[in-house]
Amino acid sequence: MTPSTRIPFPVVDEVSRHCLQEEEPETVHIEVHLPGPLDQSRLRKAFLEALHRHPRILMREAPGGWYRRRYEWELTAEPDVEVVSFPSPGRNALRDARTRALVEAPPLSLSPPIRLEVVEGAGPAEGSEATDMVGLHPPLKGRGELRDQPPPSRTQNTTVLFLTINHTALDGPACLRILATAAEIYGGKDNSPTPAPTRPQEPPTPPENTPSNWTRPARVAQGTPENSPGNGLLVTELALPHRPKGSPYTVNDQLMVATALTIAHWNREHGEAPRPLRITMPVDDRPRDMTMPIGNGTRLVEVPFSPTELARKPEDMPDLLSRTAQRTRALKSLSRPQLGHGAGVLTAPVTPVSWRAALTRGLRRAAAPWTSTTLLSNIGRIPYPLDFGEEAGRAHAVWFSAPARMPRGLTVTTASTAGRLHLALRWSRALLGHGDGAHLRDLFEHYLHTTEVAP
Repeated sequence: MTPSTRIPFPVVDEVSRHCLQEEEPETVHIEVHLPGPLDQSRLRKAFLEALHRHPRILMREAPGGWYRRRYEWELTAEPDVEVVSFPSPGRNALRDARTRALVEAPPLSLSPPIRLEVVEGAGPAEGSEATDMVGLHPPLKGRGELRDQPPPSRTQNTTVLFLTINHTALDGPACLRILATAAEIYGGKDNSPTPAPTRPQEPPTPPENTPSNWTRPARVAQGTPENSPGNGLLVTELALPHRPKGSPYTVNDQLMVATALTIAHWNREHGEAPRPLRITMPVDDRPRDMTMPIGNGTRLVEVPFSPTELARKPEDMPDLLSRTAQRTRALKSLSRPQLGHGAGVLTAPVTPVSWRAALTRGLRRAAAPWTSTTLLSNIGRIPYPLDFGEEAGRAHAVWFSAPARMPRGLTVTTASTAGRLHLALRWSRALLGHGDGAHLRDLFEHYLHTTEVAP
């Protein structure tokens, strides 16, 4: 591979590039908590080697005139910048790293469009705290507080890795693969992915009586917006929801139902008339081993819910879970482009890319009322041990968060590590404030608990 190698932007990258906004950067944040310290020079060397083992990540946007037909990625032999940094430890180091992950996107003009910050010595008041916010106010007291506290074995030596990704170029699962490679190089431990759980293959049942995709979906009702632009973030740790053996639904379906019920409840509280909900769900079919394609590799599907379904009594929960499972299985089985067929037409290189950019932005504004209500990105069980050796140890918590630009204004991202569910709520400050995020967190926890029913 040579520095002059160029790759045209895939459809997902081009659409994202067209719609960039400085006030709400398109970043993905990954936060990995380790029980022990890391050696700085050793980690830098291991991460650089991991980048070379996945050379597709060593890329930057190639310059070009307004008349060009495509954006192109230019692959580089070496990084243009030092990717790994060690901010000065301090009382607010963890909060400040989270803030940077939301407001400072790695530039597309420098290879690679990611950065890794290592916050050392994050003690229980920060890194091991069950709930934290970019905002920021202390965790709420009351229901669920004891259940959400981390195990007492997490010590003052906690190290937190912050991966910040420019989402125009890459997604979270691809960068987690890079980090797993770095962990294996650093610690000398096998970080091969664990096999995904096998489930009996059932032919998808076409869902019945679902709202039409041409129906304008509900929006998340406005809470108490903040004057400052950008995103807010809350992360919390919960117990994994119980699912009886042999249930026809998955934990992902439970998370989907909990998200839908949370937003329906929130909207009722804010006087919104009931409307159908549509929740965007990324589907990732890539392998998790070293052959995993690096880039934006998920395709997006939309799971619908009618107002009637979300207003049912608690005893109807098994039926709602089963219906949701039918829909998610049917949607996952569909073979379709990542952003649908329309995006492929929109990005066809028949006109200058600057003309297509203006058209894409205009269509995005016009289609805003039909955009899905929110996005639920369930990473699922983290497939890699993320084991950095005896001193640093194995990850005991991993959080992701996805961009939360308007018109959605709210995204829900979940992952599970060490038998715990790690939830991140991220919102546009034009829609919600930090108190709203805490209330939504409490609603989500409540409704996730209500999904723990026998079929």
